[in-house]
Amino acid sequence: MAYKVGYLIGSLSSESINRTLAEALISVAPEDLEFTEIRIDNLPLYNRDLDTAYPAEATALKEAIAGSQAVLFVTPEYNRSIPGALMNAIDWASRPYGENSFDHVPAGVIGASPGGIGTAVAQQGLRSILSFCNARQMTAPEAYIQFNPEAYGDDGTVKDEELKKILTDFMQEFRDHIARVLTVLPRS
Repeated sequence: MAYKVGYLIGSLSSESINRTLAEALISVAPEDLEFTEIRIDNLPLYNRDLDTAYPAEATALKEAIAGSQAVLFVTPEYNRSIPGALMNAIDWASRPYGENSFDHVPAGVIGASPGGIGTAVAQQGLRSILSFCNARQMTAPEAYIQFNPEAYGDDGTVKDEELKKILTDFMQEFRDHIARVLTVLPRS
């Protein structure tokens, strides 16, 4: 049985190092994980006035999450927090009240930055938000990736063996986390 994983990339940049990281994660993931990117670049700013008439883009976001058995967040750190685009997507997905798309969803968090602490503060903030949204988070291992472009191939592979092991172990743990959560809280 394959698990359907939706992944969100916190950066909107076409040259996002977190997109590179997402591709690398997919390249080392267990074969029984199927990945689909959940786009956040087309969402209007969240406005609760639209809770009774969700825009098509926000409806598509909620449907993509509903069609996933788990969600993986791959995010940079902006100003010691998560990017505004990612927070906006979480706002749309967790509303209107009583229709939180993240409720009981297995979730993983990872990110890359050029600096040595590799998105640690953003990840902690995101974990707090996901706790409020009642997502079932993988709490360990944590992975704060310092981005080095030489570690990645142009085809999404990981050339650096130490990094490859870290990412492979992370994705195996994420797969096992998904299986454990869905055993107790199956998604319809």
